[in-house]
Amino acid sequence: MSTSGKLKSSSSELDLGRPNIEDYLPSGSTIQQEPHGKLCLRDLLNISPTLSEAAGAIVDDSFTRCFKSNPPEPWNWNIYLFPLWCFGVLVRYLILFPARVIVLTIGWIIFLSSFIPVHFLLKGNDKLRRKMERFLVEMMCGFFVASWTGVVKYHGPRPSIRPKQVFVANHTSMIDFIILEQMTAFAVIMQKHPGWVGLLQSTILESVGCIWFNRSEAKDREIVAKKLREHVQGTDSNPLLIFPEGTCVNNHYTVMFKKGAFELGCTVCPVAIKYNKIFVDAFWNSRKQSFTTHLLQLMTSWAVVCDVWYLEPQNLKPGETAIEFAERVRDIISVRAGLKKVPWDGYLKYSRPSPKLKEGKQQNFAESVLRRLEEK
Repeated sequence: MSTSGKLKSSSSELDLGRPNIEDYLPSGSTIQQEPHGKLCLRDLLNISPTLSEAAGAIVDDSFTRCFKSNPPEPWNWNIYLFPLWCFGVLVRYLILFPARVIVLTIGWIIFLSSFIPVHFLLKGNDKLRRKMERFLVEMMCGFFVASWTGVVKYHGPRPSIRPKQVFVANHTSMIDFIILEQMTAFAVIMQKHPGWVGLLQSTILESVGCIWFNRSEAKDREIVAKKLREHVQGTDSNPLLIFPEGTCVNNHYTVMFKKGAFELGCTVCPVAIKYNKIFVDAFWNSRKQSFTTHLLQLMTSWAVVCDVWYLEPQNLKPGETAIEFAERVRDIISVRAGLKKVPWDGYLKYSRPSPKLKEGKQQNFAESVLRRLEEK
């Protein structure tokens, strides 16, 4: 078979899976082609707005990059490094991991044997019970951090219990809460999770005033907003911690902050969290792995290295809206942690473009092609 025959055959095969552009044109419209039935490449490439938008989405997809875990660069690529890597795997899985499981098990035994009596026997003395429960929750979070060989450096003054203040932090994983909780028993606003995490949420963590919500329930927003206002007014309430991004981001970027935390009329205390990925990536991609798998990944690594900055408290300025206040606090956190700001809503991670939006884009593209061909 000749070369031209091969090219024609392959071209026709490629066209089988392509959509017919005439399906998106207004009824009665047809495509006028040049003589000999040729459609020149320049006719398509000259549709600047549509192709520019498409090329920009492909080349600079900053939204997808916010939720992508970048694999580490391989270093065991030669004959004398590979044995060292294999030795490291044996140490991590056969020595460190069992030792960490023992540490975590001891922590749970101490915690449960103390928490259950305190929770049920001190119901008549709420002040002492809350103080003991705070201490025990902080201690258990300390055992969790020890099970990853956590190397956490805290900068700035330790948070204290004061009315009308809220702490906001960037969000990389659920371990953000554990790392912050081992220093101060925060009451956190968090998505309700299934499994053993959900059991801990509904029992142990509710004792420190944590508030749960479900993204799929619209009525939860009003209930949570009411609980937030009541919590920040309490004089003996645990400090309130909110992750205003609303989802886990890969610690390279910050997405838009939800304005709810900035409409409470109280002081906002920014907290910046930055992980060093020298040993493990602490980002939790909840769509690809469960939290149990994520914890096992941390427990089989060498260590989790992290810096936490408690930054200067901020208040709403005269004439400033809640959205502007949220962006100003996001700027402060992003600069301190060395994160890039992107103008995306993190909740888009849980939704897909509507069919109407896709059909509208297809219709606009088809009409652009039609106008271009009619000009010739």
